[in-house]
Amino acid sequence: MTTSDPQRPAGQPQGLALPVLEALGPGLITGASDDDPSGIGTYSQAGAQLGFGIGWTMLLTYPLMAAIQEISARIGRTTGHGIAGNLCRHYPGWLLYGVVALLFVANTVNIGADLSAMGNAVRLLIGGPAPLYVVILGSASVVAIVFMTYARYVSLLKWMTLSLFAYVAALFAIEIPWGEALFGLFVPRIVWSHEFFTTLLAIFGTTISPYLFFWQASQEAEDQRINRLERPLLRAPHQASEAFERIRADTLAGMGFSNAIALAIIFTTAATLHANGVTTIETSTQAAEALRPIAGDFAFLVFALGIIGTGMLAVPVLAGSAAYAVGEACKWPVGLARRPGKAPAFYGTLVLSAMLGMGITLTPLDPIKALYWSAVINGVVAVPVMAVMMVMTAQRKVMGKFTIDGWLRWLGWGSTAAMAACVGGMVIGWFV
Repeated sequence: MTTSDPQRPAGQPQGLALPVLEALGPGLITGASDDDPSGIGTYSQAGAQLGFGIGWTMLLTYPLMAAIQEISARIGRTTGHGIAGNLCRHYPGWLLYGVVALLFVANTVNIGADLSAMGNAVRLLIGGPAPLYVVILGSASVVAIVFMTYARYVSLLKWMTLSLFAYVAALFAIEIPWGEALFGLFVPRIVWSHEFFTTLLAIFGTTISPYLFFWQASQEAEDQRINRLERPLLRAPHQASEAFERIRADTLAGMGFSNAIALAIIFTTAATLHANGVTTIETSTQAAEALRPIAGDFAFLVFALGIIGTGMLAVPVLAGSAAYAVGEACKWPVGLARRPGKAPAFYGTLVLSAMLGMGITLTPLDPIKALYWSAVINGVVAVPVMAVMMVMTAQRKVMGKFTIDGWLRWLGWGSTAAMAACVGGMVIGWFV
């Protein structure tokens, strides 16, 4: 299942695709899927609760998330395997299955939270039963990822990243006090409270999420595997310079896009909701509803449409990263470039993850709490996953001569330490 042009790496859009989309790869999709409905809810809550004073977190997280995502991508491109595939080959089973189990649970909860937000967004726009929309949207995501060709599907994902510009439109539809906004962006403001550290962890958890690590590493391995001109760098070291340059540019662009959209959401809710005393937003759909009487119908409309568009982008990435992790751990044939009949267990896991996520929305579990706490769960799960990745990339048995050192390694450990500090701050806050 390859593209018609053997010189073009599979997964790059063809035909009428915008040049900028064509030039970018897994990093763009990874960054865009980071702004899923769960993330939108987190950023909306942060802006409503803390105002412009939380904007500085976007500058802080950008180099940290870019570093950890570049490290993830290098693992896949260097070894030809994703993170779970390398754990399977070089580390004990208890570590492998522990990490994969944590990822699968976190992804499934995240899928449920995202689908719940998407269903509620459709209900806000046209009325009707949200559970029905959850089933329709979830099923459409699964059908697309299973039955579309790899090149066409990845091209579709890239086009769907444009849905995030809805939040740029919302930002410019309202009046922003730019002096106050820029002050909050460049001057950190810390409040020593449990609520602040929980929100901070949620922000870190939605910007630096485990599923993003697994997805980008596996996509790098996938693109290399189906491109007959490329080999894992362990076997073709002469390709390293060009590959690492592309990965860095792709990742910096993708993560920059992600954080710019997140900042637009924070500024929008800070200038409207927080400024008018609305500080208890817990979901993205609540934010859309609250915007309507304050910022008008246009801001409400684009905010709600953005939830649906970003969810259609994120749900397949969440289910796909879970399937890659489980499939590599079990040494099954994996890859979206394989037809379902050639990788039935991989696709079965993907469908199972999505179906369980849909099932969560039909249980008594509070979707509002699920949406917010999915980001917190991602933050907690990310700490051991990131620590394992940093150890892995320092070992020659895994990375050969392409072990990661220097400033990239320092940033990777800095990202891990920052996430651990947020978890620690949240836990301490429970007892203070």
